[in-house]
Amino acid sequence: MATSPVGGAGSSNQTTNKHDTLNNLNLDQFLKVMITELQNQDPLNPMDNAQILQQISQMREIQATDQMRQTLESVLLGQTLVSASTMINREITGLAESGKEIAGRVESVTIENSKPMLHIGSERIPLTNIRSIQPEA
Repeated sequence: MATSPVGGAGSSNQTTNKHDTLNNLNLDQFLKVMITELQNQDPLNPMDNAQILQQISQMREIQATDQMRQTLESVLLGQTLVSASTMINREITGLAESGKEIAGRVESVTIENSKPMLHIGSERIPLTNIRSIQPEA
């Protein structure tokens, strides 16, 4: 006689996967899921108020986390832009996007895909690829 696990390892694994999926939802996706759930609930057995409050709390948490991520990305970009701008007119050595080692004076700095790029002639060097910085004369 075969038995199925009740609340065993298989059940826990499924709950964990479901929870991970919910954490990856953005606010719009979460709202769509919640509205669909409310529209399709059994009218004779409606969702408990505690469940609705829990879902609203999760929605606020998702929104706050997203706002914090955006703020931290902006702060990080600002800090790296300041770091990159201090390299203008400095002699550096670094690995260009083309893969070759470049040495020269930084002429300008641009932001490409949220990453600072240092320009030496026609070559671009990501800020993270700097190998050496010569002291100012």
